[in-house]
Amino acid sequence: MAVVTGAASGIGRETARALAARGCHLALSDIDRVGLEAAASELRADHLVVSTHVVDVSNRSAMAVFAGEVLEAHGHAHVLVNNAGVACSDTLEELSWEDFEWLVGINFWGVVHGIKFFLPLLRREEEGHVVNLSSMFGFVGLPFQGPYCATKAAVRSLSETLYVELAGTGIGVTCVHPGAIRTNIVRNSRMGDESQRDGAVDLFDRRGTEPSVVASRIVDAIDRERFRLVVTPEAHAIDWLKRLAPMWSQRLVRRFWPDFGNTGTEPPV
Repeated sequence: MAVVTGAASGIGRETARALAARGCHLALSDIDRVGLEAAASELRADHLVVSTHVVDVSNRSAMAVFAGEVLEAHGHAHVLVNNAGVACSDTLEELSWEDFEWLVGINFWGVVHGIKFFLPLLRREEEGHVVNLSSMFGFVGLPFQGPYCATKAAVRSLSETLYVELAGTGIGVTCVHPGAIRTNIVRNSRMGDESQRDGAVDLFDRRGTEPSVVASRIVDAIDRERFRLVVTPEAHAIDWLKRLAPMWSQRLVRRFWPDFGNTGTEPPV
């Protein structure tokens, strides 16, 4: 039985689909009630139990209730996929406190809440697995993406700690670093300059990888108990560049980012 947050669309929805194909019962959460029910209706079958839960992962009390609902509906949990995430686009100087707190609440605290409230359920089983969605942005600091990069780097570090702490417990951990994926995250992001949204959406739609590819890799990583999962060529490129030449990679970003900024679109990541 698997718990998937942010399951109404994108990587979360496709991961739920991939897990259902393996015969996995599901507890799906999102703030998008309509999208959540649509996702669940596609996945329900005679032999599968699929429950839906409208939850704001940034809300500690709501996540505590969510864990209780999952236990009541399913009796147990074996897999937790902390997928829910949002984005903002603005400089650190101009970004509002409200947007900063909104993003950190979902991208970081949402993962913390998932771990804190569902790990006790996973410990009851003979084996389990936690999947945390980071990003290739967790490898590098990019202009206009400060809070997003910071939270995804935090998820990476948190996952590394969890991986070590759970050694010998039968609970595996996977930290996922996708590149550009065709999801709604750019469409739903908060932007300081709305004129850039259309260009960014078009870029991700044209060059992004399908979320089903990430979902398939996630399920494979669970099977293989693989900790580190980097998906898409651009994510691999940034990963290696940052590891081989940490400061040079930042100088490269600093040098070429203004060229992308003058086009009115996001850089091709």
